[in-house]
Parts: sequence; C-alpha cells; structure tokens
Amino acid sequence: MITPSSLWQPFKLGRVELPHRLALAPLTRSRANADGTPGPLAATYYGQRAALGLLIAEGTQPSADGQGYPNTPGIHTPEQIEGWREVTDAVHAGGGALFIQLMHVGRMSHPDNTPHHRQSVAPSAISADQDVFTPTGPQKTPEPRAMTGEDIQATIANFRHAAASAVDAGADGVEIHGANGYLLHQFLSPNANHRTDTYGGSVENRSRLVVEVARAVAEEIGADRVGIRLSPSMPLGGIDEGGAEAVRAQYRHLVGELAPLNLAYLHVHHLGDDELLRSFREVWPTALLVVRYGRTREQIADDIDAGLADIAPLGRFALANPDVVERLRTGAPLNEIDPATLYGGGEAGYTDYPTLDRGAKLPRA
Repeated sequence: MITPSSLWQPFKLGRVELPHRLALAPLTRSRANADGTPGPLAATYYGQRAALGLLIAEGTQPSADGQGYPNTPGIHTPEQIEGWREVTDAVHAGGGALFIQLMHVGRMSHPDNTPHHRQSVAPSAISADQDVFTPTGPQKTPEPRAMTGEDIQATIANFRHAAASAVDAGADGVEIHGANGYLLHQFLSPNANHRTDTYGGSVENRSRLVVEVARAVAEEIGADRVGIRLSPSMPLGGIDEGGAEAVRAQYRHLVGELAPLNLAYLHVHHLGDDELLRSFREVWPTALLVVRYGRTREQIADDIDAGLADIAPLGRFALANPDVVERLRTGAPLNEIDPATLYGGGEAGYTDYPTLDRGAKLPRA
C-alpha cells in the first residue's frame, strides 16, 4: 500500500485544484482517426482515468508538419477541436483536468505518415537514422529539410495556434513537448543542431526556440495554463547531448530562461542526475513534475518526499489501471500491461482494462 501522506495532499497547479499528487503522464496510443481527430474511444479512455486529477494527453501535433507517426491526433483544425471537446467533456465530468501535450516531432517522421507527404523539417539536414513505423511497416527516418528562419517563425505561430485551439476545445492547458528526441529537443542537442544562425552553436542559441515557443504559448493562453516537458540526456531519436557537464550547462541555462515566464509547471523526464534536478528545484518558481524509469509502486512518492517534485505522473501503471488511484490507496493488485496492444487497434488494451469491481487482473494470453 502507498502510505506516504505527501502523495495524498491536494495541490494547486496553475488554475487547477488537484486532489492529490498523482497525474497521468502523456502516452502515445496511435488510435486517432486518419484526419487527426481523437478516435471514438478516446473520450472513454481519458474519462476512465479522470480520478488521476491532472491528465496530460498524448503527444498531439500542432501542424501537419509536426506529425511523426500514423494515427496520432492533432489540434490545429476545426474538426480536431470538436473531437477533443468530447474528450475534455468526459474528463471534466469525472472531476479531472486535461492538458494537451503539443508535440512537433521534427525529423522523427516519414512522409508516408503525414497528410501532405512532405519532407520532414528539423534544425539541420541530419537524419535521426531511426526506424519509424509507417503504414507499410518500419522505415528509416529520411534526411529532413533544415528549417529556414521563416519556417521557425511559422512553427512558433503553429504552437500558438494549437494552444488556443486546445483551450477552444475545453482543455485546461497545454504541455509543450521539449523532450524525447522531438523537434525542440533536436534544437537543444549539438548532434542534431548544426546551425550557424541565432538558433544554433552556443547554449544560449540552442535554447532560443524552446524559450520563444514557451513565451508565445504563454502569451496566447496564459502562463498558468502552460507546462513544458524536458528530458536532459535522453538518447531517444538519435539524440546525443554530450557528457554530464555539457548537459548541465545546457539545461541550467534553459530552465533559468524559462523560469521567469512563470509557467504552470516543469515536467522532467528524469534519467538520474539528481544534482541537475536539484538545480531546477532551486530556480523553478512553480510546480515540478518528475517521471523516472523503473519506479516501483513503493517508490512513486520518493521524489515528493525528498522535496524534488510536487507531482508524480504515472505512465504504465495508469495505462493498465483505469482506477490506479484507488488501487494505490488500498494496496490492491495492479493489472499488467499488454505490450501487443500499446499502439493502434481498438478497445483491447485501451479501454478494456478492468477496474476493481470487474476483477483484479486482466487475463492475457
């Protein structure tokens, strides 16, 4: 049983009053319709998990250029806004709050996966050299097109428009995805960003786009409706940010530049540099969310108890357990994830995981 009282204390995050310190981490499920509207089961899926309080929705493209994978949702067309409104209504009906994660994948894409089938864009014309799933099977990410200054300004405008669209859809806020090898992370990484203009070269220049996007989104919908996710040292998507000192220099500068914006929260996908995490805690003025790989249920509250985090988002535990809050409160057993149903498909492994009143575990073949 999870007993630390810190986990069950209420918390105010931006404009949202949360009943406890758990949250739903953003989890790509690849079940959107072909036009980027949330799939027919999305409202059920998120509504089932409303007891988590803060729900951070899956990566959602702010433009057609931002799409990386088949069947991921968007939030830049009127149809997508209407589709997300059903999701936000379901979450609000269950007493939760929804932040939609704005994810531009940059070079982590393939023309077969986007509605316009154009070459992907990135800070520099450097392929991620990664396998990406497409409708015809896995393919290597091709070389992207280096973004022009006009492309960069258009991308900032796309993030701004997507944030306004999310609020129009009833979302309580947005999370800017600056992590996990996607576009903003690519600008931060010296092995993906070889630019010689004001968006490349130095720590200050590589941070520039992230700060400009965050500032634009905060201006558009209010800083207290905006979170941002970072993942220092994360090697996903072919990213290599260098050694520990280089990473610390980059992220201490970046977080120092973001802190005065007074965003609702900083969400850290943490790989273990607690010294760096403590430096964030010292300068960040609002909420700090921390996700670590491999936590057991007994370790969920550790960063909160240590004063390193305010909220502990859950990934795999929440995916397989719609009633994970009740299970953690009572010490009930947890369903196990079915890896075969993580991406794509219908209700199997999406909305059919049982709650305690429907059986303690979901049988799997």
